[in-house]
Amino acid sequence: MPQDKLNQMISHHLILQNREKLSVSGVEDVENFDDREIVIVTSHGKLTVTGSGLHMGRLSLDEGELAIEGIVDTLEYSADHDRRGFLSRLFG
Repeated sequence: MPQDKLNQMISHHLILQNREKLSVSGVEDVENFDDREIVIVTSHGKLTVTGSGLHMGRLSLDEGELAIEGIVDTLEYSADHDRRGFLSRLFG
């Protein structure tokens, strides 16, 4: 089964409570995080969360779940269709 179709079958949800608690499902990886920005790879693309005082409370890649606390200012998706590295794409 192609990866794109498999990703569409994996459930992905966001629950934001009072801009202070964010629950994310469908999490495949966390690329980068600090107290102002968290970059998450989900089953439906890359999600960037920005804000202040951000803290990852619970991360379970086996279950695909992430809990974030802090003040959330923005949630932004970007397409991430080709997840292979640069050299793999170049010589692949």
